[in-house]
Amino acid sequence: MKPQNNASPKQHRFDPTILREYDIRGQVGKNLSEDDAFTLGRAFGTYVRRDGGKTICVGYDGRKTSPAFSAALIEGLRQSGLNVENIGLGPSPMLYFAVKSRNADAGIMVTGSHNPPDYNGFKMMLKKGSVYGRMIQDIGALAADADFETGSGTEQKIDISDSYVERLLKDFTGTRDMKIAWDNGNGAAGEILRRLTAKLPGEHILLYDDIDGEFPNHHPDPTVDKNLKDLQKCIADNKCDLGIAFDGDGDRIGVVDEKGAILRCDILMTIYARGVLEKNPGASIIGDVKCSQVMFDEIARLGGKPVMWKTGHSLVKAKMAELQAPLAGELSGHIFFADQYYGFDDALYCSIRLLNEVAKAKGGLSSLTAHLPKLHSTPEIRIDVDEAEKFDLIPRIIASISASKDQNSKIDTTDGIRVSNTNGWWLIRASNTQNALSFRAESATQEGLRRLTEKAVQEVGKIGYKMTVENI
Repeated sequence: MKPQNNASPKQHRFDPTILREYDIRGQVGKNLSEDDAFTLGRAFGTYVRRDGGKTICVGYDGRKTSPAFSAALIEGLRQSGLNVENIGLGPSPMLYFAVKSRNADAGIMVTGSHNPPDYNGFKMMLKKGSVYGRMIQDIGALAADADFETGSGTEQKIDISDSYVERLLKDFTGTRDMKIAWDNGNGAAGEILRRLTAKLPGEHILLYDDIDGEFPNHHPDPTVDKNLKDLQKCIADNKCDLGIAFDGDGDRIGVVDEKGAILRCDILMTIYARGVLEKNPGASIIGDVKCSQVMFDEIARLGGKPVMWKTGHSLVKAKMAELQAPLAGELSGHIFFADQYYGFDDALYCSIRLLNEVAKAKGGLSSLTAHLPKLHSTPEIRIDVDEAEKFDLIPRIIASISASKDQNSKIDTTDGIRVSNTNGWWLIRASNTQNALSFRAESATQEGLRRLTEKAVQEVGKIGYKMTVENI
């Protein structure tokens, strides 16, 4: 139970496994509680105040625990002396929009993103950028020392949804009607999606637009193919021009073309890059280490500067700011537009930009990627590992590969290990959000892909784990 208003501060230690690289996330009842939410309010509120801040926006997703976590968080923020603008239930990008549009000093979104229903967490931002890495550890240290600012902040409930929908529509330039299927996956974007599609031209079929934190229809992760089966069926049954899916908090996008083919987000990036580079010739465009070589090559062909960077929405946003890049994306579905927009990951805004590109095309969505080489690749594959040793496993794989002295392979350690050779490339990295390693491989041939995956399976075996790669 959280302390009463202005109670004497007490030391509080967060479970170290929930203090992740770019957010705080854990399993409710196991390593995450309302007391954690309250203390985070005290600690992050202190961090913001010492940075000169006075106001903060707070929002929450559709999970059953999110309203209570939000209330506890807000009480902690108020006791730190911050004035809170509570935007209520909605997708994460609406919270980011609130911070930007209202010129707030900071923001926190209560969300478990695409994790199972019994998880929850917090995504934090400052006016000047993301909160990640060392900053999250510093916030944990403030809590451990009970080193809190005190005050009597206020709470104001605001409705920013209409303004957010208007901003999304501002950049819509579509010139022809289309039939579009949307799969909200019972996530937090449902109400905004209804309002948005009501104002877009064409015909719109909405799947699972009711917000339900138990996710009764399918898991809200559009990067997993089985979660797109309902969307694919809807497209086929209704002869739709395309389908769009969102994750649990609406910051990640999944796309299916008119033929039912899934567009991985690195291929989706090639569509966006064309339009962005027409307006920003020679600009840097960022992709994370999991992205296809096809994407990096296409950006270069279009006259851009392809940049490979670490996985993680906060890490990518920071790199965008450093390079002043107008566009960035991750294979996981986080896509960031600084071109005409704010530079944060917003699946609803990405949908608008995609509809613009499809409307300009002479053919359907599939025509925009028909010229790209057709490579063979795996989806992103998870290898469940012990959370406590997760980050120690990658150096062991790097050491093993380095010891082999294979002159035909190139090793990139930007994030994990990405090994490239004549067969293509394979990647293994530690997930920042789950107790898992993440694997992906890509090759020009099926046989090359088989060789790459066999090598990766061997390396995973050497560190005491098993990786299963199907249909290779």
